[in-house]
Amino acid sequence: MKYTAFGLAAAAAATLAAGAATAQQSIVIGHSLSPDSHYGLGAQAFIDTLEELSGGEWTGEQAPAGQLGGERDMIEGLQIGSLDVVITSTGPLGNFVPEVFVLDLPFLFRDYDHARSVLDGEIGQELLAKIDENGLVGLAWSENGFRHVTNSQHPVETPEDLAGLKLRTMENRVHMEAFEDLGAAPTPMAFPELFPALQQGVVDGQENPVTVIVAAKFWEVQDYATLTGHVYSPVAILASPVLFDGLSEEEQGWFHEAAKASAAATRAEVNRLEEEGVQIMRDNGMEVVTEIDKDAFAAIAEPAYAIYTDEYGSEMVDRIREAE
Repeated sequence: MKYTAFGLAAAAAATLAAGAATAQQSIVIGHSLSPDSHYGLGAQAFIDTLEELSGGEWTGEQAPAGQLGGERDMIEGLQIGSLDVVITSTGPLGNFVPEVFVLDLPFLFRDYDHARSVLDGEIGQELLAKIDENGLVGLAWSENGFRHVTNSQHPVETPEDLAGLKLRTMENRVHMEAFEDLGAAPTPMAFPELFPALQQGVVDGQENPVTVIVAAKFWEVQDYATLTGHVYSPVAILASPVLFDGLSEEEQGWFHEAAKASAAATRAEVNRLEEEGVQIMRDNGMEVVTEIDKDAFAAIAEPAYAIYTDEYGSEMVDRIREAE
């Protein structure tokens, strides 16, 4: 084919335009909390790191506060490719990858150092691989923190104080079983539905880490908080296989590094709120119980372990408990 000078210039311009069109690609990161929450800070760290590593070739934006639905909806969006990246609690994830239910067993982790060491180590990598086997891409483990109980009825100081309380839980069999054993009435619902449900008295209370209690300003609809620390709540940073499988090896590396940066930023905010959050809650009118007999709660919640161990055995539980 013979080109005129004009044709060559036009062809060059078209090539440059096509290059510009593919030079910057954008992703959407969905999550359930506000942009200034620990999720939001983690999502922004992901975007910033991805931009930096790719030299501006990749950028992104957040879809915060459940704009794209509850966490289960967003995970389903990843599977079909309508969403790119999701930051989600493990509660609904267990419905897609049952092995991760082990992380939601009550009173399993001793403290933050123990939990982070497990998730950053061999066990965490094995569980990310299980996610990859179930139609999703597990990029990294981040966190919400240890979960605590809030309610609008009365202070909770003993397991007996939970009797009859209608508590919103995540859509997670382990959590629901544990609260049934403790005498509460667990009511699963998606997080975007929670605040109005508390406001209207559909449920009496809920359970979430300090980070979420502060981010959601639950003191507007809850009077009492108890630092039960009944479950450590990890967060999974997930990508759509539809997106990820189409990336080059170098690009996949960028996404993994961006997820690590996201987890680091989120954990730093969790650390800050663990130190300051109780006072923030009290300053906003909540009565906060900080000392309880955790062994009493743990003994009653122990039967919930059977949901996991009856199917998968106790090996993983034992490995987590024995981990340094």
